[in-house]
Amino acid sequence: MLDKYVTQIIKPLLTPAVKLLHKKGVTPSQLTVVGFIIGLLALPLLAFELWYLALGAIIVNRVFDGLDGALARYSKLSSSAGGFLDITLDFLFYAAIPLGFILANPAQNAIAGAILLATFIGTGSSFLAFAIAAEKFKLDKPQFKYKSFYYLNGLTEGTETIALFFAFCIWPQHFALMAYVFAFACAITIITRIYGGYVTLKQQESITDE
Repeated sequence: MLDKYVTQIIKPLLTPAVKLLHKKGVTPSQLTVVGFIIGLLALPLLAFELWYLALGAIIVNRVFDGLDGALARYSKLSSSAGGFLDITLDFLFYAAIPLGFILANPAQNAIAGAILLATFIGTGSSFLAFAIAAEKFKLDKPQFKYKSFYYLNGLTEGTETIALFFAFCIWPQHFALMAYVFAFACAITIITRIYGGYVTLKQQESITDE
C-alpha cells in the first residue's frame, strides 16, 4: 500500500551510492546476493534473541535491496533474470524472519509464526501468479514502471512488511500479537488480489476474444 510513496522518497537518496558502485564495477546481481546473505544472518541472530543485531542485518538487507534495482536502472542492466533473482531471494528473506522468532521461543511464537508464514505464501503466490498473466497480456505498470514485472497492489506490501519486522525486533515480547494482526491484514490482501486479479484477467481475455 505504501510502496509507491516510499519509493519516491528513497530513490534520490540512493543516487550517490549507485554512481559510486557503478564506477567500481559492482553489478546489481552481486548486490542482490550479498544483501540476501546479510539478511539471512538475521535468522540465527533472532534464534539466539540478539534482537538489535538482527534488526541491523534486516536494515542492511533492505538497503542492498534498494541499491540493486537502482543500480540496474542506472547502468541499464535491468533484466528478467535479475528481477527473478531479486524477488526470489526477497521472499526467502521474508520467510526467514518469522522463522527466527519461532526458533527463539517456540512455545509462545510457533502458532502465530506459522499462521503468518501461511499468509505470506498467499500474498506471494497471488502476487507472482498475477505477474505471470500480466506479462502475457502486456499490461501496463503505471505505478512501478521501472520494475521487471507487474506489481499487483495490496494492503500489505514490502514497506508494511519491513515495518513489521522492525517492530518485531524492537518489541519481541509482542511478536505473537503483531503476527496475528498482520496475518489478518495479509488475508485481506490475498482476498482483494485474487478478486481483483481474476476480474482484471477475465476482462483482458474478453478483449482478446473480440
